[in-house]
Amino acid sequence: MSALKLDGPMNILVLLGLTLPELSDPDMQQIRAAAAPGSRIRVVARLDEALEQARDVDIILGFLPQALFHAAPGLRWVHAIASGVDMFLYPAMRDSGVILTGEKGLVGGHLADTGFGLLLALTRQIATAIRLGSGSWDAREAMRRKEIELEGLTMGIVGFGGTGRAMARRATAFGMRVLALDEWPVSPSDGVQEVWGRERLAELLGGSDVVVVCCPLTAQTRHLLNATTFAQLKPGGLVINVTRGEIIDGDALVRALRDGRCGGAGLDVAPQEPLPAEHPLWTLDNVVMTPHTAGASQLRAPRNLARFCDNLGRIQRGEPLLGLIDKQLGY
Repeated sequence: MSALKLDGPMNILVLLGLTLPELSDPDMQQIRAAAAPGSRIRVVARLDEALEQARDVDIILGFLPQALFHAAPGLRWVHAIASGVDMFLYPAMRDSGVILTGEKGLVGGHLADTGFGLLLALTRQIATAIRLGSGSWDAREAMRRKEIELEGLTMGIVGFGGTGRAMARRATAFGMRVLALDEWPVSPSDGVQEVWGRERLAELLGGSDVVVVCCPLTAQTRHLLNATTFAQLKPGGLVINVTRGEIIDGDALVRALRDGRCGGAGLDVAPQEPLPAEHPLWTLDNVVMTPHTAGASQLRAPRNLARFCDNLGRIQRGEPLLGLIDKQLGY
């Protein structure tokens, strides 16, 4: 079901979170203008507050822990303040009639910015220079021998949605050849001539100097990069991941980095978060990590709020909602 028709006043609950930390007066005015006349809009910052007010809620903007789902028997629609929605898809929610929408297609640009930044930090020895500080001048000759130019290299993108396409645009601008694959048939664009199916993963891994993980976490993509698939990686190939850490088997990644099969990794996401201080990934010089911050942008909350308000109008008109999630597929 892609359309939802709600007539009359709505009970809307906003649960603030990391990607929507506050609502200004203009933000509230925007929601009121989009909602049906007489709608009730409540904003809370804590889960316990949300639980107290959930019984008569029709719509939630925010996250949906299981306790909140079960406390809201009249819930009809949830708009996620998250790009990856795997945490929303526990069995009760997944199998319910509650519609789920989110930021699908809105966050690819800044995820790709971080992904490309991690790639440059690896290939241009930026991470090494920062780590060594003033001592980098003593390591200058060794650093120069490790510098890699991106022009003419091949990037393989796993998952050709909004993030994958944004990554392809950046790679093309740097003069890279771009391969891509996706779980489902996707039209080629953004410098990619053909989007392969999952059955050609080994070919993509073996033919890419840089592999970028841009797909969502689903049952099918969990540990997609594992001991078997790392063995198919082009020797010395680099791996970048900006979506979900569990798509890569962390132990297999460490082994591949240590034995040289993988030449380096740029990770905004980790096998477990926060990554324990004793984890071996922290000890490897060919790893650059950021603490799951790729999803941050000064434009993110305004974009998502605009989509939510657009969808408020759509449910009053019975029109298909934007950013609709297929709860069975997971994206």
